[in-house]
Amino acid sequence: MTPDQAKFLFEFLLPQLESEQIVTRKILSSVPPEKGGYRPDPKSRTAFELARHIAVVEIWFLDAIIHRRFGEVPALPDPVVTAQHVAHWYLENFTRRLAILKGLSNRDLATPVDFIGLRKDPAAAYLNIAIRHSVHHRGQLSTYLRPMGAIVPAIYVESADEPFPGNVGHDLSSTPRPPAF
Repeated sequence: MTPDQAKFLFEFLLPQLESEQIVTRKILSSVPPEKGGYRPDPKSRTAFELARHIAVVEIWFLDAIIHRRFGEVPALPDPVVTAQHVAHWYLENFTRRLAILKGLSNRDLATPVDFIGLRKDPAAAYLNIAIRHSVHHRGQLSTYLRPMGAIVPAIYVESADEPFPGNVGHDLSSTPRPPAF
């Protein structure tokens, strides 16, 4: 990938990453503090473990882009004991890294980065993997919310608990919906 191509990819993916992190924080913040130990199955991660995984791995991917190498997965500080704490840590760390990412050169973004011996892609391509990884696990965590008695926030448009802002007080029964399969 040429440096110009890497810059194009970066400029295409960065707004998506910024948009998705807002939704990720909503989901992380929706886990009730007393329900962090909830897991739907003994093989599943707890809600807190999943929240932690989402946050630290996304920051790990951003660090790999910034440093053009994968290092240690960041550790959460000791006071981080609830998913709300994770959401706050995530916002602080995301915001710091976002400023650094925006300052990377086209050449930095095109630099091949080895992903733990599994693949070697241009640094900018890891924005796509970071987004997909977070969205995947965020979907898992969002399915924990209702069974644990929490409110499910709107993710893209609305949820049964959080209507789309333009739809408050409106009868949605006549609104066209995609077909159910």
